[in-house]
Amino acid sequence: MKSDYFKVIRGGLNSTFQDQGRENLYHIGIPFSGVMDKRNYLIANRLINNGKDEPVLEFAFQGPCLKYFGNKRNIVITGEINFILARNNSEKEKGECYKTIEINDGDVIDIISTNKSVYGYFSVSGGFKIDKVWNSYSTTTRANVGPNNGCKLINGQKILLNEKKPIFNRRLNFVNTKIEFIRVLKGTNFDYFSQDSINNFFSKDFEVTKLTDRMGMRLKGVKLVNLKKTNIKSEGLVKGTIQVPADGNPIILLSDHGTIGGYPKFGVIISADYDKLVQTPPGTKIRFKKIELKDAENLYKLYNMETNNILNKIL
Repeated sequence: MKSDYFKVIRGGLNSTFQDQGRENLYHIGIPFSGVMDKRNYLIANRLINNGKDEPVLEFAFQGPCLKYFGNKRNIVITGEINFILARNNSEKEKGECYKTIEINDGDVIDIISTNKSVYGYFSVSGGFKIDKVWNSYSTTTRANVGPNNGCKLINGQKILLNEKKPIFNRRLNFVNTKIEFIRVLKGTNFDYFSQDSINNFFSKDFEVTKLTDRMGMRLKGVKLVNLKKTNIKSEGLVKGTIQVPADGNPIILLSDHGTIGGYPKFGVIISADYDKLVQTPPGTKIRFKKIELKDAENLYKLYNMETNNILNKIL
């Protein structure tokens, strides 16, 4: 039986297949990767009635333009996204996020841009017909690991789809909230830095620079002064680590980060604030707040509880 598929008219800036990430490969230098904004990923799959571990298309800033060939089925887009549907009968519709949309043969979905954010998610009923690599659908383009030969979408390629599922009409009234501070745990080299630098980090604005991608986020602001060593023996790293190179400008490691590194580690972004951090576009000013491990654990439990409450509203 012939598979339904999308033809990629425009690949977009950084459109990749992602799921919740791969596990247990740090020892060979492969990061977890996975979606940047987990909550929006989970909402996308729940709205479309896919499993919570199904792959989605994640895109940044400008998304893909896709032409559909096949039988009637649903799509959904989550995030703060501007997109248009060009129907096969030449009618154009302004897209609505967090709502299932019925598409037919010949329809075109043009994901124009994110809106004061960075990442968006595209999910389709039945899911994408792609293979897992190391038990994950996540793509790490710097290492060419994952489905689609470990690459971004390119113009002209076909994306095959699994058998469609029953069509559900669903919507969710959801707002991507902001927070005043990004909360941070002390890192293993926190005491390398001057007290003035520590005070400045937790009291002054830092700007997200354009040197930001799925691997890391470079910040610009008051330089952090290292009183001991600007380089250390390479050590293991985790997502959210704040490294400080010799120039004093912090780098926050994101989902495709390297697994070891030799810059001192000032701190770590708490897991509960990661979604909001990664949706901060270049040019935005952010502030940080130091908290303790017990508080971070409680906030993560609260994050998971809030996420489950949101998902449970989708019937």
